[in-house]
Amino acid sequence: GTASVVVGHPLDTIKTRLQAGQGYGNTLNCVLTVYRNESVAGFFKGMSFPLASIAVYSSVVFGVFSNTQRLLSQLRHGDPSHAPVLADMALASVVAGFVSVGIGSPVELVKIRLQMQTQPYIEANIKLKPTVPGFPVYQGPIHCFRTVLQKEGIAGIYRGAGAMLLRDVPGYCLYFIPYTFFCGWITPDGCISPTPSSVWLAGGVAGAISWGTATPMDVVKSRLQADGVYLNKYKGTLDCILQSYQHEGLKVFFRGITVNAVRGFPTSAAMFLGYELSLKAMKRDQTETNP
Repeated sequence: GTASVVVGHPLDTIKTRLQAGQGYGNTLNCVLTVYRNESVAGFFKGMSFPLASIAVYSSVVFGVFSNTQRLLSQLRHGDPSHAPVLADMALASVVAGFVSVGIGSPVELVKIRLQMQTQPYIEANIKLKPTVPGFPVYQGPIHCFRTVLQKEGIAGIYRGAGAMLLRDVPGYCLYFIPYTFFCGWITPDGCISPTPSSVWLAGGVAGAISWGTATPMDVVKSRLQADGVYLNKYKGTLDCILQSYQHEGLKVFFRGITVNAVRGFPTSAAMFLGYELSLKAMKRDQTETNP
């Protein structure tokens, strides 16, 4: 999980700026603008909180997915180690998606608020005292979390959770199922477990598919969670969809799709590789300890 954050956060910042920011145009222009105005550090804004929480988040999501699969195999076949069928993988992915929102929504909100807080606010006739547009609103992730909680309550911390749910439930189905399929397809015959190269490639392809298809709801989630740095523009998920469509057309929901798909490959490859290698290492240690 840590590896995936370090690898993917710069592209995640670009994706968020494209989706919820103003005046960037295209991906290359966004990269150059961030670098010119904020140097390399600008690409890593808001990374500390996801980095600190990703271990818990990843372990819960992957643990829920694999243990739900084992439970379904036990109920269906009487053997938890039995290879799961497609329906079991889909149901396990849906459960993992629901759980991920409960844990990940506050983390995503803090990350996006920190990524977006230096964006110029262009609405006219808005008094923003004591906040000055273009200057940091939050001093760090803890200050951001505390400020949002004090001003907006629990509902504020989970702002955009509905859009995240609509993104993650189908997103995890298109994450775990393609990974399992490609792993089995790439792994040479006779191998008990997939090779690291197979895991890396299958994880990368699954990530690109999942993030590419999740982009429309990811745009809505990013806008809802970025909304509130200066004032609240959207009343909810449906209002955000309608306002975005009315002002910018259908193309707005595909903002950042290239960055999402490109970023999805290395982050997911790192995530699955770390997961599989960690499991192998722990199983090997258990075997050596308990022969």
